[in-house]
Amino acid sequence: MSALRLVIFDVDGTLVDSQADIVAAMSHAFARAEREAPTREAILSIVGLSLDRAIALLAPDLEAGMQDRMVEWYKDAYVALRAEIGAAQSSPLYPGAREVLEALNAQPETLLGVATGKSRRGLDKLLEGHGLERMFITQQVSDHHPSKPHPSMIRAALSETGLEPHQAVMIGDTSFDMEMAAAAGVAGIGVGWGYHPRESLGAARHVIERFEDLPPLLQQIWEAAA
Repeated sequence: MSALRLVIFDVDGTLVDSQADIVAAMSHAFARAEREAPTREAILSIVGLSLDRAIALLAPDLEAGMQDRMVEWYKDAYVALRAEIGAAQSSPLYPGAREVLEALNAQPETLLGVATGKSRRGLDKLLEGHGLERMFITQQVSDHHPSKPHPSMIRAALSETGLEPHQAVMIGDTSFDMEMAAAAGVAGIGVGWGYHPRESLGAARHVIERFEDLPPLLQQIWEAAA
């Protein structure tokens, strides 16, 4: 059996706190559609879904053409907000994230990946802003997959790295991440600092409250799988 293992991260609400820009961009899209914006709680509840799916859930009564325009309005607003102060400031890394990523990346047997509802363009800008362009060997984005919780992103990450489900974990803050992990047969690790309440992470095999808790938990998982 290969000694390699794969650690896949969600992005928004897991690695970075981008809620201010997400809420502002979504509010802008609803204003352009001349609709009252959803509450912050409602907007954060759909973080992790592909944008078209998220808009459809937040505005189910609007016809598809208007929903498509709202997707573009959201993207334009998000790009403009990020350009004002830069990705690193508009979507800061959570405490401990960089240190843990660097420690894991230094392990020859550990491969890192991301599986995100962001677009390719959005992820590239974020990684560039934080200087993380070379950190993740596999990067799955919404452009090429069905929305979470479909397991397509994880299956593609496993295929790209040549690993089996028991050699991988998925780390995320939403029910969509944990349901995606379960559907792909990989261990889901929920985080307590993100956008979904802990009680919604029922599909997770583990839940952590600090980034510093991740390395020892991973060691336990790898030892149990050996």
